[in-house]
Amino acid sequence: MTTTILTDIEGTAGSISFVREVLFPYARRELPRFVRERGHEPDVRRWLDQVATEHGAVCDDAVIVEVLQGWIDEDRKHTALKALQGMIWTDGYRRADFTAHVYPDAVEGLRRWHAGGHRLAVYSSGSVPAQRMFFGHSDAGDMLPLFEAFFDTEVGGKREAASYARIASALGVDPGAVLFLSDVVAELDAARDAGMRTVLVDRLEDYPQPRGADECNGHPRVDSFDAIEP
Repeated sequence: MTTTILTDIEGTAGSISFVREVLFPYARRELPRFVRERGHEPDVRRWLDQVATEHGAVCDDAVIVEVLQGWIDEDRKHTALKALQGMIWTDGYRRADFTAHVYPDAVEGLRRWHAGGHRLAVYSSGSVPAQRMFFGHSDAGDMLPLFEAFFDTEVGGKREAASYARIASALGVDPGAVLFLSDVVAELDAARDAGMRTVLVDRLEDYPQPRGADECNGHPRVDSFDAIEP
């Protein structure tokens, strides 16, 4: 039986430290230059204007940059921030300033499942362009051919069951045919409420204190992709 495997990125397929210690600081550092050089482009301006509108129609781009940098520091899951970060990271990947960290067991697991005929998709709070750049410029090379679809918070919040129902509909499958992988129990709860199967990925590198049965809230727990059977 073919399973559609829907995976999170940060803390699941890739390390939390890569995002927090490489990607976030890079976006924070490059934001002023990016807005100065590309703030006039329609695809950039629409997101800057959205931030401005939410803050009383602030017009000064320097103020908008400060707001965005504050959101990065807070790790705020805001669609405008994620879109702008994605554009900045795209520039960084293309310049080979860094490559994306993907756990070796995740690389092997994803390749194994794809070869076995399972469909693969991604659902992350990072923008779809950022997700594509992540897997297209990974430590293991270009992994994009493995994936059929990418979803971000434009489909809805990751802790809302309706988001997972929308993803299943977009993929053209029953939610029960989807296995969702994440390191966040609240996201798994939402996916389960939508009818999906779930697995908690509890990596020692990201969570030094393994989560117990109560903390797992009924979701099967693994510490690597090697232990997952679709």
